[in-house]
Amino acid sequence: GAAATGSDYEDLLEDRVLQPLGLQRTSLPRGVRLPRPRMSGYDREPDGAPVDVTELIAAGYAWASGGVVSTPADQNRFIRGYVGGSLFDRRTQTAQFAWRSDATSEPPGPGANDAGLAVFRYRTGCGTVYGHTGNTPGYTQFLASSRDGRRSVVVAVNRQTTPDVAPAVFRKLRRVFALAVCAAYAE
Repeated sequence: GAAATGSDYEDLLEDRVLQPLGLQRTSLPRGVRLPRPRMSGYDREPDGAPVDVTELIAAGYAWASGGVVSTPADQNRFIRGYVGGSLFDRRTQTAQFAWRSDATSEPPGPGANDAGLAVFRYRTGCGTVYGHTGNTPGYTQFLASSRDGRRSVVVAVNRQTTPDVAPAVFRKLRRVFALAVCAAYAE
């Protein structure tokens, strides 16, 4: 951020994303402690007992690479603004929405996945949405919006669920992602 704009990442995040979209419950923590509100993340012990891994990997250490902590409501506002075009000029949007079909989000989102610049296209039987998935120990996320930013979906799971970590559960979760898209497009 500083080399390109003369501002540090925290200031850019605040000035260009958090304030314009009204994200009052989103933060960029430093260190190991997570701010509240937050969703606790879990894993399972070998005997099946849940174990809290909320602060196993410090969001503050991930920083600009996934360290933002947000509520589902703020995530919803974010993805609508990000995809709907209120954060970027036309030239940037054109670059972001140039698709490569040889890439998928990690973990894969619903339907057919195509990659743009920091955004993925998910083509499902109920409609096409644009967004991102993500996961760390204790968490799996899917957020997406219609191209006009009017319809959106956020699915937040408090367990890391990927094709590699929990294949059978992930197949079901991916179906939930698709159902959420259908719900977003329902009249």
